[in-house]
Amino acid sequence: MNDRRDFLKTAATGAVLLGTQSTLAMAAGIGKPEQPGKARVVIARDASLKGVMDETKVLALLDKAMASYTGRQTQVEAWKHVIPANILAGKTIGLKVNGLGGRGISTHAVLIMAVCERLQQAGVAAGNIVVWDRGARDLAACGMTVNTSDRSKVRCYGSDVAGYEDQQEAWGTARIRLAKLLTRECDMVINLPILKDHEMAGITFSMKNMYGVVDKPNTLHANNCNPSVADLNCIPAIRTKVRLTIGDALTSVCQGGPVFHPEHLWYPNALIVGEDRVAVDHTAWQLIEGQRKTAGLPDLATAGRAPKYIATAADAEHRLGVNDPQHMHLMEV
Repeated sequence: MNDRRDFLKTAATGAVLLGTQSTLAMAAGIGKPEQPGKARVVIARDASLKGVMDETKVLALLDKAMASYTGRQTQVEAWKHVIPANILAGKTIGLKVNGLGGRGISTHAVLIMAVCERLQQAGVAAGNIVVWDRGARDLAACGMTVNTSDRSKVRCYGSDVAGYEDQQEAWGTARIRLAKLLTRECDMVINLPILKDHEMAGITFSMKNMYGVVDKPNTLHANNCNPSVADLNCIPAIRTKVRLTIGDALTSVCQGGPVFHPEHLWYPNALIVGEDRVAVDHTAWQLIEGQRKTAGLPDLATAGRAPKYIATAADAEHRLGVNDPQHMHLMEV
């Protein structure tokens, strides 16, 4: 990780050249990602990873995913396509990671650092990037070091430092207090969940990762987390600020989650990218189901924990996105 950290320090001084051409973008066959009216989701894979978190390969995989998703041929153009100009101009971007499962199954530091690197190349100052989760333990599980104040570098700290709002927010079954990191610090959030089976919800990925931004996530687990996951994501600060998911499916567990069970570890060697959080979760669900079948495990419905919250999030009341494959444009690269 030293090379990536050295880069971040250098990038903060403005010494890195921006706008370099991505040869991976050219090789990915991009240029036709749009299908009007359909939610775009990209699954980018590198089978050569095989669970080894090689910095160069993960950065290249991120480039391939973003180029394919945006149809832009340079790294800077790709990121500027998904980040509004007003956010690039001095606003703060939060990277919401997930370290709940411990070191064996948390958002990988190599992916976090790769996203930080590309954000800086797109013009975001290092100090305007905050990597965050519930607390120091979760961030350590991701391989990150707490930095609360040094704005020459990417900042990194949790709600154990920043705290939660005094006023409770409510939408449907969700009655919670939000993390101040979300409400006061971040103008935009990029969601960096890790793909996992979940003993109650069926799967945990994009929408379920928002349980890490509230004070009492334990109150949101009834009925296999349905409709609580969907209700929580309808709370305005979550709905409006969380604009992009770059999902970590480099490694995963298909059984026994959300904690680490090495006997159920598998290697999708993939990133899943999308702005429609429902479509992203539907795609992730299908990956989990495919691996469960390969492993000889029952599907999640048979196991009594189908992720019904995904359909709920797409219904006429919630309108968080689409879960019908006919209304998705899925690209695998």
